[in-house]
Amino acid sequence: MDLLVIFLLVFILLILLSQDRQRKKIRQQIFELANNTLELTPEEFFEMRNKSFGGRGRALYSNNYNFAGVYILYNKSKDLYYVGQGKKVLNRVNDHFTGKGNGDVYADYKYGDDWTIKMIALENCGFNTLNELERYAIETYASYERGYNKNRGNT
Repeated sequence: MDLLVIFLLVFILLILLSQDRQRKKIRQQIFELANNTLELTPEEFFEMRNKSFGGRGRALYSNNYNFAGVYILYNKSKDLYYVGQGKKVLNRVNDHFTGKGNGDVYADYKYGDDWTIKMIALENCGFNTLNELERYAIETYASYERGYNKNRGNT
C-alpha cells in the first residue's frame, strides 16, 4: 500500500512538472511574439490612424492593414497591462484610447499616464484561435491578477 501511495505521488509530481514546463514554454513564445512586433505610443498609433489612404480621407488602416490578433497595452507609469483581442485589432486598440473600451485604461490614459502598444497577429503565430492567444497572453503578462483585465480571457 505504501508503495502505491509513493508511486501516485511521484506520478502527480511528474504531471505537475510537465505542466509547469509547458506554461514556461508558452510564456516564452508569447514574449518572443510581442518582442518581435512594433511598439507604439498612443500618439504614434493615432498618427498612423489619421493618415489618409489614397487621398480619400479614410484611415490608413481602414481596409488593408487591420488584422485579427491580440494587443498588449502597457501602462508604463503604473506598470500595469491590459490584453485584448479583435478580428480588427487596430479598431479595438483605437476604442481603448478613445473611451469606447476598458474604462480604467481610458481614464489612466486621459489623465496622462505613459503607455505603449504591441500587437500580435494571429496569422502564423503558432496559436490556433484568438481566444487561445489572448488567454495565454493574459496569463503571461499577469494582466488579470495585477492589471486591467477583469477575466482570464474568452473561452
